[in-house]
Amino acid sequence: MRRGFHLVAIGMLGAAIVLAAGLRSAMAQPRAHVYLFRGLADVFSTGMDTLAEELNKRGVYATSHNHADWQTIADRAASDYKAKKEGPIILIGHSLGADAVMEMADYLGDKGVPVALVMPFDGTQSFPAPGNVGRVINFTQRDYAYMRPGLGFRGSLSNVDLSAKSDINHLNIDKSPELHARAIKEILAIVGGRRIALPAPTKPASGGAPERGTTPPPPDRGEAAAGGEPKSSAAPAATPPPRERASPPQSVNPEQIPN
Repeated sequence: MRRGFHLVAIGMLGAAIVLAAGLRSAMAQPRAHVYLFRGLADVFSTGMDTLAEELNKRGVYATSHNHADWQTIADRAASDYKAKKEGPIILIGHSLGADAVMEMADYLGDKGVPVALVMPFDGTQSFPAPGNVGRVINFTQRDYAYMRPGLGFRGSLSNVDLSAKSDINHLNIDKSPELHARAIKEILAIVGGRRIALPAPTKPASGGAPERGTTPPPPDRGEAAAGGEPKSSAAPAATPPPRERASPPQSVNPEQIPN
């Protein structure tokens, strides 16, 4: 009888140890982080803020920043990655913010930090994709801003040419519901189960402004009801589908870069 009791006690202790180890492992799992960067003057790229909010609604931790702050943010991201606090890292930016994510990816490569996905929205010039990047999807309207494989790059690179779409221009490409839906699909495929727990809804303090990329606002026009995929509020113009093609090295003419 006593022997049986000891066996049961040992079994229960072993199960408790395994459960505790599993909980510690789950708590220590790195958090996926999507960094989004706005362009010139920090006011023309509000679609980056909206995309961050859409991702947070789906349990993907996303933050939106000024393009000029990319290096400071990259240092913090590298530190958090090496401390096993976050990963995979995903970078998205519009205009000068698109340039910033290509520079940030290269900078992180120098620090030995991998980047799962880089997604520029209409950058102003061509950059080589560095070897630490797994995938580049470049939404662009100009062939001189095609991205190209850099030294050691073995990932996937797509230049999505939107020049034939008359309803998209440099000032609204970051807000396109179609491109947001594509971005969300690609990100969810990478993130998988590494999502954050959604907080319970709280009533904001009177007069307080929500922090960018953390508190979802009511759906804008063109978005579906909460939890749905974004969609256009009007029928899209009949235009050819975007062309995705490989990108040979592009020579950049500074006079072609928009002010």
